[in-house]
Amino acid sequence: MITLTKEDGPADLDGVTHMSIGVSWDPTAGSSGGVMGKLRRKKGTDLDLIAIAMHNGDPVRLAGLDSLDPMGNGSLIHSGDNQTGHGDGDDETVTVEFARIPAHVTSIVFIAAAYKKGSSFQQARNISFKVYDATGGSSQQVADIWPSLLTTDNGCAVAKATRAGDSWKLEVINQTGKIKQGDEHALMRFAVSK
Repeated sequence: MITLTKEDGPADLDGVTHMSIGVSWDPTAGSSGGVMGKLRRKKGTDLDLIAIAMHNGDPVRLAGLDSLDPMGNGSLIHSGDNQTGHGDGDDETVTVEFARIPAHVTSIVFIAAAYKKGSSFQQARNISFKVYDATGGSSQQVADIWPSLLTTDNGCAVAKATRAGDSWKLEVINQTGKIKQGDEHALMRFAVSK
């Protein structure tokens, strides 16, 4: 089993054939009380988990938003869009099957963002990212990543998987930044900078 923290640097994923990254959050009313607070909490907020497959630093495929199987072979699968944060466990998940990732993909950057207009990290609470070793069909948590509650940013680079010969390495990034909402190119530029 591997355990991952930002301070550890890249970890070898030797023996890890399937990996999942999940994001979870709780909806919050922010500073609104009363009826408005109840309505905001009921509506929730929409965060998005996105995986961007890269070829030598150039984004070539995106899993998330409305693309659930961008490779078309099941090697990079998104669970679908949760628009509220309601429910237990991970709200959105991306699963990677490393052996089936096309050879020209050199890395995969995992990003969580308040991507759609009107959504924000400030309208969510208890945001966390979990990394699972899903080899053999059972998921074992290997990392739990919590971004700062003080951030006014709307994007977080969670982790980056990088091809290393015949195997992969995974590095926890946990770095926030600003992404222009609704702009896929801004999202991809954010990934390229990681």
